Amino acid sequence: MSQATITTPTQALIDGKFVDAASGETLETYNPATGEVLAHVAAAGPEDVDRAVAAARRAFAEGAWSGLAPAERKSVMLRFADLVEQNLHQLAYLDSVNAGKPITDCETLDLPDVVATLRWYAESLDKVFGKVSPTGSDSLALITRQPRGVVAAVLPWNFPAATLSWKLGPALAAGNSVIIKPPEQAPLSTLRIAELALEAGVPAGVLSVLPGRGEVAGKALGLHPDVDVVAFTGSTAVGREFLRYAADSNLKAVGLECGGKSPQIVFADAVERDVDYVAEELVGAAFWNTGQNCTAGSRILVEAPAHDRLVAAVVDKLAEWKVGSPADRDTKLGPVIEPSALERILRYIDGARAEGATVAYGGNRILEETGGWFVEPTVLDNVRPDMAVAREEIFGPVVSVLTFDTEEQAVELANGTEYGLAASVFTHDLGRAHRVSGLVDAGTVTVNCYGEGDITTPFGGFKTSGFGGHDKGLEAFEQYTELKTTWFSLDH
Repeated sequence: MSQATITTPTQALIDGKFVDAASGETLETYNPATGEVLAHVAAAGPEDVDRAVAAARRAFAEGAWSGLAPAERKSVMLRFADLVEQNLHQLAYLDSVNAGKPITDCETLDLPDVVATLRWYAESLDKVFGKVSPTGSDSLALITRQPRGVVAAVLPWNFPAATLSWKLGPALAAGNSVIIKPPEQAPLSTLRIAELALEAGVPAGVLSVLPGRGEVAGKALGLHPDVDVVAFTGSTAVGREFLRYAADSNLKAVGLECGGKSPQIVFADAVERDVDYVAEELVGAAFWNTGQNCTAGSRILVEAPAHDRLVAAVVDKLAEWKVGSPADRDTKLGPVIEPSALERILRYIDGARAEGATVAYGGNRILEETGGWFVEPTVLDNVRPDMAVAREEIFGPVVSVLTFDTEEQAVELANGTEYGLAASVFTHDLGRAHRVSGLVDAGTVTVNCYGEGDITTPFGGFKTSGFGGHDKGLEAFEQYTELKTTWFSLDH
């Protein structure tokens, strides 16, 4: 499939139809590997938000989706998942070319995750039950969950299709109407997936897609008095804005999955046992998706005696990772998303050098002749905890190496940022693994591996990494449903 054959919708989806933005305005969306314009996509504004919210509210009130029996919603969602699977290669291509992601990752990880997530929530929706409270014989108390109404999901560009499914799966399964604000940098796969949802039988108005600028369409959704929930994945700074929007409007529920500065804590015993395995996990955690990942293991905290051996192994492993075109199936690292990201990453590297860190690998812009936005994967050594690269989220292919002498120091370093999304602990001392994983401030901690759990496990963060809800697991239903108590008097 070539760039010239992209046929995905580029208009907004409102009330079951693809339409231009009311203003007629469009946005250019790019191929990060070449710098070329892929398409001109509708730039939704406040008027489009009003239209989409009105359609979503009407569909919800009429029961076009919310009133269906769970088995009927399940059937539609399973057809939806089947259609995504049938179009998997096209959707993988769209994410690869629009977000700069290696095509192999899109085909083997991201899009299969979308299919599995939609199926999992389809199968879950008729297996989530309410409760009956213990009362006297003269009363009956039911505790039930009901859909909240109109859900707005504001998505990131680093995993466009996968993150869409994490929001859309449980929100639709619960019976809500859903409005998606896809990332302005990479909206194409979302628009195509929405087209497949209509084909599967999701009723008009139940699913809308409003491509556009975050500060315009996203803000209008956040402030809209008839939106009941905002589910957001992105930066902590923008997450704070959604909390302000909720406070300034209708106190809508807000679920935030925000930034991270995830530590990978490596004790000497793990290095002694299998340094190659540990290095491979560290490199994957730090540089998967070109480091543009909120759980990226962007800090390696290594016990001092193992420092030299581990850094050498990390550099050796990283040298095997090919940087290049996302269309090349041997590519492990593609471009960063946009020129401003490239500039930001290089600025952090230069700042670290100026503060006394050393570059053990990488550190430069490369492949400029392609027109794309490529930077070498970079290992920064001799990093101090007070440096910006040790505290701030870079969101690019940069990892910082710090050392510790004691378990207590390791935990102090790990918790020494405002973030708390994910962490990894490498040790074969079971007691230490249990202690440290319990003390680290993170929503997900992995031991002797890097990962984010799977669809059965909730995903969210501590501190400024998360607020108000979780993606994945049955726990995701909580942010898309209201808890209701119904009390019956049986004597009257």
